[in-house]
Amino acid sequence: MPKPDLGTSLFILRIMQFSPFFNAHHSPIGAFSTLTFGYKGASGGPGIELKGPADESLYIGIESQVQPNQFFAFPWFAGSDSVAQSDYDVEGLADTQFAEAVRPFPDSQISRQFGANTDVWLAPNLTFSTYSPIRPVPNPESASLSGLKNSLCPCVTCELVVDNLKGQHEVKAFFGYAGSNRGPNMRTWQDQGVTGIGQGRTVAIATDAKSAYAGIGFQPESVLTPRDTQNLSFMLGNCALIVVPVPAGTKAVIRFVVGFYRDGLVTTGQELSYLYSRYFHNVESVCKHGLEHFEETKQVSLASDQALKSRLSEVRFHHLSHALRSYLGATQLLETPEKKPVWIVNEGEYRMMNTFDLTVDQLFLELAMNPWTVQNVLEHFIDRYSYHDEVRFPNSDQQFPGGIVFTHDMGVGNAFSARGFSCYEQAKLKGVFSYMSCEELVNWILCACLTIDATRDQKWAKKILPTLLETLQSLMSRDNPNPLLRNGIMGLDSSRCKGGSEITTYDSLDSSLGQARNNTYLGVKTWAAYTLLESVLRLLNESQAAKTAGDQAKKAADSLIAAADGFGLLPAVIDEGNDARIIPAIEGLVYPFLTSFFTDHPDSALRKVLKRHFELILRPGICLFPDNGWRLSSTSRNSWLSKIYLCQFVSEAILGLPADTKADAAHWKWLTDEDNAYFAWSDQMVEGKAHGSRYYPRGVTSALWICTDGINPFEAIRNCLLGEQNSQSVAQSTQSTKAPLL
Repeated sequence: MPKPDLGTSLFILRIMQFSPFFNAHHSPIGAFSTLTFGYKGASGGPGIELKGPADESLYIGIESQVQPNQFFAFPWFAGSDSVAQSDYDVEGLADTQFAEAVRPFPDSQISRQFGANTDVWLAPNLTFSTYSPIRPVPNPESASLSGLKNSLCPCVTCELVVDNLKGQHEVKAFFGYAGSNRGPNMRTWQDQGVTGIGQGRTVAIATDAKSAYAGIGFQPESVLTPRDTQNLSFMLGNCALIVVPVPAGTKAVIRFVVGFYRDGLVTTGQELSYLYSRYFHNVESVCKHGLEHFEETKQVSLASDQALKSRLSEVRFHHLSHALRSYLGATQLLETPEKKPVWIVNEGEYRMMNTFDLTVDQLFLELAMNPWTVQNVLEHFIDRYSYHDEVRFPNSDQQFPGGIVFTHDMGVGNAFSARGFSCYEQAKLKGVFSYMSCEELVNWILCACLTIDATRDQKWAKKILPTLLETLQSLMSRDNPNPLLRNGIMGLDSSRCKGGSEITTYDSLDSSLGQARNNTYLGVKTWAAYTLLESVLRLLNESQAAKTAGDQAKKAADSLIAAADGFGLLPAVIDEGNDARIIPAIEGLVYPFLTSFFTDHPDSALRKVLKRHFELILRPGICLFPDNGWRLSSTSRNSWLSKIYLCQFVSEAILGLPADTKADAAHWKWLTDEDNAYFAWSDQMVEGKAHGSRYYPRGVTSALWICTDGINPFEAIRNCLLGEQNSQSVAQSTQSTKAPLL
């Protein structure tokens, strides 16, 4: 079977000896929508705002060239909807049932070419491709109409290539799905040369193939081989197909678009609508736009995958591709009635909105592609999801002034939480669901400082300067109320805990990473926050505050260095008797490294201590699983891929250590394991099995792998994802320097 003309841009998954049958997202940006497929059975389909796959049958296949009226399809379907049919035919007297004629292709006849922008499935005489490019989102408050329409069109483009050159009779190609009976009924439609199927007003599949027809039934055979074409107007079944005949002796390329649409207000707590509804008035208009721009979308997708492959190893290409897809499926661009944009990234299966400890990890991709979205989220946190607290030492009722801090999230499942509160955090706890006040404060600082450096946006920097100064004071208040006793590390918990203890983003791990107070992981991130504050405040002519931040950064570094034992090992928690060993001790190094402020010498004391610690623990029995996968904590079986990707980048780019290819292979095996493959990209793995954070967006920390020495990191990521690989653009980005902030 001919393959798409991709050169060496894609890898065939069977080369890696891993199963191709894993679910992946195929999503537009900003629509919180996905066409999920890949795992066998009725385990995917189109979905909007879901916490997991739609669990619907997806029918994509062709008629046999040897046996007319016998059909083969990719194995993403279950049986016919006999239960729904029996509701009408109570005594089983009707003669509407069709003999089963649609069978899955044998596994041995299927291969997959999986990329970030393209997903290509090959079977005898059939190639099915999807194109869902990674596009930047222009700022709606300044972008052109055409730019926004193309970026935000909520659709996925698909292509069927049917090879009937050697066939002796006409064959039928088909594309459709069995929609859920939980919502509006399935329907068919035709309009100005476009044939479509769909469910209600929200989902549609359409083609501009001239010979196409559509129909609905209880089973696909009733549409593929109807007793009479008049019966195609039947509307009681849940299975809808578009069918395209391909004559003998021909080869056909058939274009499809899967469109998504929700109009009107879609959230509570704050009343917002999808921004794309400015430009598209229904799902049919979405599909038409997608078909009109089909070729452009395809070429952009191919170029991006080609560029990504040129930068990454085979297995890392697949890791990043999988992660980017899950991120896109979680994005949501909304707007207020006053046309002000609101950017949301939903937290996978949990659907929490703008979870801040994910925002800081998705930061690297967003600063490369659409930095205005980071500014949008940070301002939203200031305006609605900040609060002021007091702080206290553990086991003490005495409270001291705290300061400004930020919530864990903004709500869940399209329901915004109350001002100053998340949907997650609760008082009087010491583990999962406790407050993350200090970590989210640190995250706000890191996001803000990196954004200022990356954008050199003078107006925005001045706008948030008062908050930057507040965060500095708040961070010091969590160290010690007595300035003479401060060591740069968090030592007090927020009064919101009411006797409980703050936690970190590693909420489901033990205290080695879960406890915030005196944690080495959070200590290094706090050092990074002070370091960046010093540089940014100096640029903003706040010299005294800059000096204070610098002094705190030095105290934090000194405390971390002093915590190492005689072998060079750092405790997970300083001065609390917790000697577990943790990989994320090195994580915080990434933030200063990605800025133009970075002046840390490779032989600096802190970096040397962290490197020594990391080299000592990345060993079997400590922080390596038996399969060579990375174990974030020596005392926990729970390891998070997003954080592993981030620490891999730190290890290689900052500490100068070689890439761990054995770990890469082990981590890919985790994702494609039979027990995990249904969930698309998942984060939390308990000894290689997904046990939370599934269908998740956070893995785009792997975008850092794209960064190249000598090139601005965010330019490198953007250029690669946009497929800009000519030598001139690379040379220009290498030589580029940032404009002065002030």
